[in-house]
Amino acid sequence: MTDILDKALAAARDAAGAAAEIILHYWRTGVGVDLKGDDTPVTAADREAEMAIRGILAAALPEAGIYGEEYGADDTSREWLWLVDPLDGTKSFVRRTPFFSTQIALMHRGELVLGVSSAPVYGERMWAVRGRGAFLDGEPVRVAATQRMAEASISTGNVKTLTGDARWDALGAMIRDSNRIRGYGDFCHYHLLARGGLDLVIESDVNILDVAALAVIVREAGGVFTDLDGAGPTLETKSVLAGTPAVHAAALARLRDATIDR
Repeated sequence: MTDILDKALAAARDAAGAAAEIILHYWRTGVGVDLKGDDTPVTAADREAEMAIRGILAAALPEAGIYGEEYGADDTSREWLWLVDPLDGTKSFVRRTPFFSTQIALMHRGELVLGVSSAPVYGERMWAVRGRGAFLDGEPVRVAATQRMAEASISTGNVKTLTGDARWDALGAMIRDSNRIRGYGDFCHYHLLARGGLDLVIESDVNILDVAALAVIVREAGGVFTDLDGAGPTLETKSVLAGTPAVHAAALARLRDATIDR
């Protein structure tokens, strides 16, 4: 498996680089916007970047299936499965807000084993392979040693559905008890978490393609990455609770208590 993962990591990093060239071209020149069936935006940058990624990944690991944001899944039952979001944060991209990225992850028999997260406007790339640690542009990164909620910096992303959930008040209490609250969103707060700049990330409305690579990175940086119920990421994951081990445990206990008390 070591040889496969070495080959896969090299291909994923190459694919992220190819996608960055396409995305930055359209970032500079501008691009038209279409709406998909779910009323979310899509651009030529999304589509062309995914095609470039698919070509590189398929050539490097032809036995793997590919599940992409724009062109769907060719086969999710294979032993190896790539998960690709070529331009996560398209809404930001079309509004000229630089919080967007390319996300490439690899699953082996349903378990996430590799992730590459590329933020081209920032010139920043993180990657991780299970058991090998997490890296930012080649330098190892590690989550903070934060132990208590009172010391924690919390960032929220998409939490719209959480507003109608019993756990909304628990989130409010965590915010009151924390050191500070931010809302970086998208790739940004996961990169900050992995390199020690944040202690907890909460999102209630995600797609696995948005966060699969980031899950590998956060875990390999020493953090904990689950959904809001404490389950590990799967193809069905819709929410995120990620943090330092101690802060994640405290947050999960509060969320569970809120559900029980209702």
